[in-house]
Amino acid sequence: MRAILIHEFGGLGQLKLAELPQPRPAEGEVLVRVKAAGVNPVDWKILNGRLKERIPHQFPLVLGWDMAGVVEEVGYSAQRFQVGDQVFAYCRRPVVQHGSYAEWMTLPESYLAHKPNNLSFEEAAAVPLAALTAYQSIFVAANLQANETLMVLGASGGVGSFAVQLAKAQGAKVIALASEKNHEYLKTLEADITIDYTQGDFRESLRAVAPDGVDVVFDCVGAETLLKGYDCVKMGGRLVSILDPEGNAECIAAGKISYRYVFVQPHVPQLAHIRQWIEADKVKVHLNAVYPLAEAAKALEQISRFHTRGKIVLQM
Repeated sequence: MRAILIHEFGGLGQLKLAELPQPRPAEGEVLVRVKAAGVNPVDWKILNGRLKERIPHQFPLVLGWDMAGVVEEVGYSAQRFQVGDQVFAYCRRPVVQHGSYAEWMTLPESYLAHKPNNLSFEEAAAVPLAALTAYQSIFVAANLQANETLMVLGASGGVGSFAVQLAKAQGAKVIALASEKNHEYLKTLEADITIDYTQGDFRESLRAVAPDGVDVVFDCVGAETLLKGYDCVKMGGRLVSILDPEGNAECIAAGKISYRYVFVQPHVPQLAHIRQWIEADKVKVHLNAVYPLAEAAKALEQISRFHTRGKIVLQM
């Protein structure tokens, strides 16, 4: 089978399109013929070795944590799926090695969910990591409730786009922070208010529409934007980031808000809930670009700019 792998950390030059043996499912596993794989900023970080101290890994390492495909073989004792079932998954394992940038992969059946019926394989592959990140951040870490107000920093990216839609599906009000060129896109996702971070201090724009601040700020940007986000949370509110594990203790203490960091975990019941919202047309998938597997370097170069609207996908 063809796969995109690396033998050491580094830049795009480390990527190799290689032929590997087709895997076989072990007990409790299924073999999936991968139709499409999602491309995420974390893939770029893994390629460059930025997470090597935090996540166990083994070379040769096939990149990719998102996939959609078809079950082709079922291992002993695996009973949830049958051959021919269309599935999708967030497939990060405890040791990063056998990723989804490959034509075939095996996974424990506990990682898999049935693919939304109304999505293509390419669209479905764009969902798991980003949508689960948004779900676990705003619903689990922040406990966002209907009628509360959520502000999304970096709302037009893959995770931010899902956060806007999931919050709206939950009945919350959403304020989306993004450049002006993405405001029409965010309005199609039903964001209630859009703020252009390139026009002055966005904290002032936020105070004009929410003088007391918002219930929850969800940070998908980090750095200075995150620091400004503290000032946007109302007293007793919550701030969640997917980029800064530590947060700013001084800001947290001074603002009397709660702070949580989220690093997404596989969670099939949550993914199934997201699937229900997708099939109910409450959550949509925006594909920015689809590349063939052999052009994974182009996809990763694009994702490395961290200004992608929606999602990038590899097609097998």
